[in-house]
Amino acid sequence: MPFTPFHSRLALLVRAHLVANGDDRVRQLALELRPARRRGYLTPRELESICHWKSPRAIRQIRRNSKCAVRAVTRRALVSRDERERVSTLIELYGVSVPMASAVLTLLFPRTYAVIDIRVWQLLHRLGSVTGNARGVGLKVDHWLEFLAVVRRVSAAVHVTPRRAERTLFDIHRARQRGTLYGKGT
Repeated sequence: MPFTPFHSRLALLVRAHLVANGDDRVRQLALELRPARRRGYLTPRELESICHWKSPRAIRQIRRNSKCAVRAVTRRALVSRDERERVSTLIELYGVSVPMASAVLTLLFPRTYAVIDIRVWQLLHRLGSVTGNARGVGLKVDHWLEFLAVVRRVSAAVHVTPRRAERTLFDIHRARQRGTLYGKGT
């Protein structure tokens, strides 16, 4: 995907509103998850920690996964080098949606990934950067791949991590949001 004038405008927007690099909870979780990355899989407790950070309302579903399932699925996801396969594998677990899977990858590989979120998707959609699903509800693997390509291009242009670029876009949306997050007035 070539770097277009659109990407330049988006990079300028991110640069103008760049959030501080102090995402302390993410930094702490990423440090706590280093052993999981080295061993090549998550434990149920580690998966629950990620869930508590990303979306605590999914915790009941997350707890439905057996220790064996968490280990096997996360091992397959982490061994893969294919982005689609990584996310598609993670969403096999109960309670792991595409946004949750992106959180798992972001916390395990904080310099490589970003968390797809309804706010960021809505903003990117409004700006014409991504297609389909204007409301950002029920995001799918293809949405995540499209999102990740855009965020990585912008983060490279601004010389920050994809997570920092995504967090900046999240804050821009939150500051400009009208109406309810899941409603029509975004």
